[in-house]
Amino acid sequence: MSYCLNPNCPQPQNTSNEKFCLHCGSKLLLKERYRAIQPIGQGGFGRTFLARDEDKPSKPYCVIKQLYPQAQGTSTLQKAAELFTQEAMRLDELGKHPQIPELLAYFTQGDRQYLVQEFINGQNLTQELAQNGAFQEQQILELLQDLLPVLEYCHLRQVIHRDIKPENIIHKIDSVSSPESFEEGGNLFLVDFGAAKVATYTALNRTGTSIGSPEYVAPEQMRGKAIFASDIYSLGVTCIHLLTGHSPFDIYDVNHGVWVWQKYIKNPVSKKLVQILDKMLAHIPAHRYQTVEEVQGDLNLISKPISKPISKAVSKSVRKKKSVNPSPPVPPPAVQIPSNQKSQSQIDRELEEMKTIFLGGKPKNNSSNQSNPKPNPKSSSKSSSKPNSQSKSSSRSKDKIDTELDELKAKYLGNNEF
Repeated sequence: MSYCLNPNCPQPQNTSNEKFCLHCGSKLLLKERYRAIQPIGQGGFGRTFLARDEDKPSKPYCVIKQLYPQAQGTSTLQKAAELFTQEAMRLDELGKHPQIPELLAYFTQGDRQYLVQEFINGQNLTQELAQNGAFQEQQILELLQDLLPVLEYCHLRQVIHRDIKPENIIHKIDSVSSPESFEEGGNLFLVDFGAAKVATYTALNRTGTSIGSPEYVAPEQMRGKAIFASDIYSLGVTCIHLLTGHSPFDIYDVNHGVWVWQKYIKNPVSKKLVQILDKMLAHIPAHRYQTVEEVQGDLNLISKPISKPISKAVSKSVRKKKSVNPSPPVPPPAVQIPSNQKSQSQIDRELEEMKTIFLGGKPKNNSSNQSNPKPNPKSSSKSSSKPNSQSKSSSRSKDKIDTELDELKAKYLGNNEF
């Protein structure tokens, strides 16, 4: 299948192998490689076609954009040509970003200008809204998280898109016939930089032409003075349109100059997201977010993962396990009292026992339930019959032991002073 790019062709459809239109004779191949297959869109300044690059073995899809202004007039044609060239320049500069289509070629053939860009296989958000209904909060959060970095990329390069709307945001999917749901992810691509403008200091302070879709354009942009915050406004309008399913014209109270979009939401929206969107939609630019980074900062407060509490079932199981087999408390380690911390009465008692053993006797038994043993008569008589020399020797031994024990006691107690 080939499609003739001549706007005046009475029957633009041709077979795929033709090099010239069978009905008007126009050349079907652009630059001997790009073949249009079917039209996919038309705007105020041009037409867009799905095409193939026949110069490559796989013949990959691409997009041909043809300059074709709907309005006539010298000034209109000049402005259209200027915007067309500007779009090519913006794509050439920004198309390296993975979520912006890459510029493949820019040229003039015959009396018309063309640009060829990367094809994004997917649906725009207007198509998704029609197919799946109003978006939920989580989808809007994902949209903002995915698209805000792309917008920041443009703004850091001093480019204002000026035409952000659902039709210019494409959700890339694997198959057009069986599209993925929004929740399953995929990249969001920002397309159509025909209205994009370089935000030089002179341009920001000069009133120019109002460009953009009226439903989504910020008030200052409507007066020809677009700023970076104008893109933020348009993105906010896009979000409330997707949340409500209503045209932005229908959810704005012109009598009071306020948005009333919350009355039309289909699914619950958190208070924090409402505050973020309302600030993006502020009528006065100074009351609006000035940079993408500011929006991301507030968005992170509700997108940040929150630790989940233990479920009741798990909590109950844990409590039951503890009650069946409670863990005994761990006793503190036993403290061994060093010998030099014993009391003086204890030391005296131990020394007395040592003295008794050395003298051949038995230690005293202080037990109250044991009676004193009876004296042994035989033993007494034997003891009395010993010579005096033995008594004297025992006396000296006893004195020596007493002396040694006293020295030991003095030495011991001397080391126990505090």
